[in-house]
Formats: sequence, structure tokens, C-alpha cells
Amino acid sequence: MSGAHARGRSGAARTAGAKAKAGTKASGSAGAKADLGTEIAASFVVFLVALPLCIGVAVASGVPAELGIISGVIGGLVVGAIRGSTLQVSGPAAGLAALVAETVAEHGVAALGVIVLLSGILQIVLGVVRLGRMFQAISLAVVQGMLAGIGLPLMFSQAYPAADAKAPGTPIENMAGIPGLFTRILIDRQTMIAALLGAATVVLSFVWKKVPGPAGKIPAALVAVAVGIGVAALPGVDVKTLQVGDLLASVQVPGAEQFAGLADAAIITSVITFTVIASAESLFTAAAVDRMHSGPRTRYNTELIAQGAGNTIAGILGALPITAVVARSSANVQAGAKTRLSRTLHGLWLLAFAMLLPQVLALIPISVLAGVLVHSGWKLFAPEEFPKMWRQDRGEFAVMTLTTLVIVATALLEGVLVGLAAGIVLAALRMSQTVIKQHLEEDTAKVVMAGNATFLRLPKVIEALETAAASGKPRIRLDLTGVTHLDHACRNQVEEFTAQQRGNGLRVELLMPGPAKHEAVLEATATTDVTATAEMSVPGPGAEWFYLDTRPLPGDYAERPPLVG
Repeated sequence: MSGAHARGRSGAARTAGAKAKAGTKASGSAGAKADLGTEIAASFVVFLVALPLCIGVAVASGVPAELGIISGVIGGLVVGAIRGSTLQVSGPAAGLAALVAETVAEHGVAALGVIVLLSGILQIVLGVVRLGRMFQAISLAVVQGMLAGIGLPLMFSQAYPAADAKAPGTPIENMAGIPGLFTRILIDRQTMIAALLGAATVVLSFVWKKVPGPAGKIPAALVAVAVGIGVAALPGVDVKTLQVGDLLASVQVPGAEQFAGLADAAIITSVITFTVIASAESLFTAAAVDRMHSGPRTRYNTELIAQGAGNTIAGILGALPITAVVARSSANVQAGAKTRLSRTLHGLWLLAFAMLLPQVLALIPISVLAGVLVHSGWKLFAPEEFPKMWRQDRGEFAVMTLTTLVIVATALLEGVLVGLAAGIVLAALRMSQTVIKQHLEEDTAKVVMAGNATFLRLPKVIEALETAAASGKPRIRLDLTGVTHLDHACRNQVEEFTAQQRGNGLRVELLMPGPAKHEAVLEATATTDVTATAEMSVPGPGAEWFYLDTRPLPGDYAERPPLVG
């Protein structure tokens, strides 16, 4: 548009004013059409990426494929139309497939709508109270561990439908059953064909983007689906294909019975889990997508409200939960989209395809969709991130690995909570760096502390104090003026030690953190005026200075000069 206007203004300098206006208008119109064409083309690209993913996520979640398409439509038409993120695309996410499958197995498909509905309402509330950016405060190690913990079980669970088999159950059981799955593949011809289709899909997903020329720009998932449909149509091939019904008939609006289930603590736990994971995944994706382009940045609170609105409607229709998805979003950016129009239109194409051409969906082999999800699981797992994190920060590597292992061994919520706790402990340990130096003089045992003294370093503080008390010196000087933070536990321990040792007859000088304490101490000790020193030991308004023991030294030490510094 700016180029068109520039050409119009140049024409005005050369020709009459009327011709210049006409030229400007024509050029501007052409530019607008070009932009609209780019947005429409990008929306088709996103649609082609989203279609197999929507169906595959639904199948992996243990729900009808139609529910995945409905969620994809909502992610485009509802979330896409709200002004939160410009280029981020939403829909059913592979990262939530295992969690949804577990929820459906435990509570049924009918209960899923209520869980998603309440999760959406909670997301809207979090966005309204402006807690969208709160999710950015989560440790990167926890985030990567969470994604790896989602991706690893996803790969193993989808290895079974990739061979037209049923997964045993939990992630551990799925991993343990892989040798038996290979045996079945080797002895059954149709299972082998399905497995080869699934394996070919995974390979295509990795290598297709390296194909030169225009062909390389076609989504790999779409190529895999086309190849799978062709193979499934060959004589003698009998692999399982997608069963697709009426889109409208699959809608299950939650009723009173489903809402009554909210009395179950497990349902409430699922609501909280869906809310936290879906919100975190969406906002983490928003941060990643913002790095891919130079356009308008994401409005995190507005985007959280948009995600909540999408999940609220998805819940009312009994569909899958919605999050922002990296694969679709990156395809949107790479296709040259600049506005929200492309992500909104992709939902319209999903709806039109499912309503007008459902018979095409029924030709897609299940093993191909499983292969697409195995590739998605690998990208979520991102094994290269583990050695990278090891080289950068071994403490964060431990948090990342722990999060992944706990998610695989237990469940997503438990793993994230353990990872968050581990991250907080690591941060607390690193922030609580207390330097303690001890040395003895003729009549004094000195303990000098600096840094952050918190309860995490209390054993080290107690050891230093006990060592000073056991030195046999008649005077103990505790210098805490270099401490930048002294929590209640350490302060209480130091003050109790001071009172106890003074009660035992020792002289204890305690210099506490506070402004201008060094100058006050030096002035008081330099004057050797006991009265002045005692007066200065009383804290002034707003500042605690120090407490000096002004009693005479016992025995032989009474004649010695006072301690300075």
C-alpha cells in the first residue's frame, strides 16, 4: 500500500492532479487485492496442515474424529477472530491428547464437555484479571520438561495405531509392550503394511521439507495422507481407515447429569489441569510465534481470553480442548500471512470440507494419522534439548529431566507440579548464597557473613556460630553488615545465640544489616565512649544498626584496648 501511494504522489508531480488521484486509487486497490490473496493462500496452507492434525488428535484422544474437526473450526472462527495474537493458530493440540484420552477413559466423553467448558471460563477470568503474563514466569526447564513429558508418551502410544493395534494403556505399559508389537508386525501381513505406512509417514514428515522446488512447500502431512489413501485403495490391502460420521450429530451439549459430576474432586482436578496446561501451552506458543515474525506482538491477557472463549464454546458443543499450536502457527507465518484473516478463514475451510466432503475423510488410513502424531511427539520431546541444557546449566537440566520422568511415570499435572517445585528450590538455593568467614584474634572470635542468609543456609550459619562459641575467646563479634537479605529464621537464630552467649558471660558484639552502619560502628568504637556506644546501639527510625555488648571484659582482657573494625 505504501508503495502504491508513493507511486501516486510521484505521478502527481509529473501529471495533472486528477490523473494522479486516479493512479493512486488504482494502485492502492491492486495492493489490497494482493494482500487479500496472500491471506487466502495462507489460510489454505494452514487448513491443509490442520486437517490431518485435527483428526489425528481426536483419534489419539479416544473421541470421534468429528470432535477434532469441530475444535479446529472453533479455533479458527472464534479464537482466530479475537484480537489477541495476530498469526497464532489454535485448534486441538497433540500435547493434550494423552490427558484427554485419560480423562475420557475415566469419566466418559460426555463429561469432557463440562471439563472443557469450565476450563474456558477459568481462562477468561484469568485473562480479565490480567494474569496472562503470569505463565511466562515458569522456568524454561519446566516448560521443556513438560513438552518432553508430553511428547515421549505420545510417540509410544501412537506406535500402536500406526500398526493398526491398540495401545496397552499407561505410558510405562506402552513402552514395555513395544517388543511384542514388533513381533506382531513381523508375523501379520496387514499389520506390517499398516506399520510401513506409519513409518513412511514419519520419514516423510522429517524429510519432505528438504525437497527442492514448489513441491517442498506442500505440507508433509498432506502428502502422507495422499500416499496413504493411494496405498489403502490397492487390491489386497486391508488397513483400518478413519470412521467419520455426521458433524452436527456428534455435538453433545452437556446436560444436568454432566454438571452434577462437578461434585467429584477428580473432575475439578481435571478442570484445573486443563486450564493450566492449555493456558501455558498457548502462551508459550505465542512467545515462540512472536519470534518468527516482526508484526504486532501478542496481547497475552487478550489472547488468554480468546483461548477461554474458544474452550467455552468447545465445551458447550462437547468438543476437544483448544490451544495454540506451533505447527499450524509456523505454517501460517511461513505462508506470508500478516493479519488474523488467514487463521480465521482456515476454520471456515475445515467446516466446509467436513460438511461437503466427509467421504474423503473416510479414505484416510489410521496408521498415517498415527505417523503424523509420532512426528509431532518427537518434536515435542526434542531430544537435542537435553544435551544442550546439560552444557548450559546442569541444575536446570536436572529440573528438566525430573519433570519429564515424573510426567511419564505418573501424569501431566503431577509432573508439572514436581517440576515447578524443583525449579523453585533450585532458584532458592542459588539465591541463598551466604558467604561466612571466620578468624580468631587475641581475644576475639570473628564471624563475618555476606550475601543472602535464608533458612536454606541455616545449618551453615549455626555451624559458624557454634565454632565461634567453642573457640574459648571472651569476645565474639558477629558482623552481618554485608548481608543483603536476612530472613526470620536466620535472624532469630543469630539473636538467640547472642542472648545465650551473653547469658554465659561472654561479650558478644552483633552488627546487623542496615543503612550507614559501618560509619556508625567506626565512630562509636573510635571514641571508646561506652555511653555513646550504648546510645548508638538503639536503632534509629526506619533502620536497625547494631547491638554492642558494653560490659567490661573479664579477667586479663580488661586492660586491653577496645576492638575496632
